[in-house]
Amino acid sequence: MSERTPPPTVLDLLVMPETNLILVASVIEPLRLANRVSGLELYDWRIFSPDGRPIETKSHIPVPVDGAFRPGSEENPLYVLSSHNWQRHATSEVKRLLAKSARHRSMVAGIESGAWLLADTALLDNFSATLHWEDHDEFAAAYPQVHTVRERFVIDGKRITTGGALPTLDLMLELIRRRHGYSLALEVSRQFIYEQGGVRSDAAAMPSTGSIRLADPRVSQAMRVMEEHIEQPLSLVRLARRIGLSERRLQSLFIAAIGAAPHIHYLALRLNAARRKVIETRLAFADIAAATGFNSASAFSRSYRAHFHESPSETRQRLQSPGMASQSGLVPKRD
Repeated sequence: MSERTPPPTVLDLLVMPETNLILVASVIEPLRLANRVSGLELYDWRIFSPDGRPIETKSHIPVPVDGAFRPGSEENPLYVLSSHNWQRHATSEVKRLLAKSARHRSMVAGIESGAWLLADTALLDNFSATLHWEDHDEFAAAYPQVHTVRERFVIDGKRITTGGALPTLDLMLELIRRRHGYSLALEVSRQFIYEQGGVRSDAAAMPSTGSIRLADPRVSQAMRVMEEHIEQPLSLVRLARRIGLSERRLQSLFIAAIGAAPHIHYLALRLNAARRKVIETRLAFADIAAATGFNSASAFSRSYRAHFHESPSETRQRLQSPGMASQSGLVPKRD
């Protein structure tokens, strides 16, 4: 592991009874994929239930747990996951433990109906929060001290809330981006290849967009052109002209749609393509550089190290050593 690689981020998950299985997966699977794509243990997690018993989900598929939720002074981020009948399971003991634990946590997240549980424990007082759209008005009336907003997810200081399973997936991608950069978040997103509601069908079929919301078809078109010109990248001026826009307008549309400038997205596409070639092939680095639009092996190596915190040779040595590629799951192109 590179000296620059941060230690694993450990998350504690309190999963309440009657939680949907997809909600649990929406938290864990992006983290697992971030580990898989990076070949590093960037994230780890522990799962707890109120009583230490496996969680019987609404799908009748139990979720094993590491134990009962009996927190001390842990500082790990705490995610509270709940779907159905949260009141039935929000005992005074659970709320007491939540309030006690929140004093130490670096962050507390209410996932879907977990927002109700946090609000009922006064952990969302004076924070902005969101939850499932069906519950918005009832929640706002019940907890006027919470600034309830209609968003997919809300990050407000040490409090996070989400409006359902797919918004939770969006949240996890955003947290990965903030901690480990746009390139990794994009590659994790591409593993899911799902699109949010309201996105045009041609954008939804586009692997490069991953789970990124594309309300503007011009951004989707620009991304398709980028995908088609990995080996010989277009300048942003030429790219904008192909879309029929000015460079400045293209910049503003990208930032509004994905929160990143077009050159950031373009470079991430090229570097992620290069990294797959480093791991999955025996090509010389000069050939990989040429295939992904870098004018020299040294320029490629500098950019690669700046993004992935290790050189191409270090990646190849680490992940292509005997047994490592198969164990990491990085050789197959699809999850």
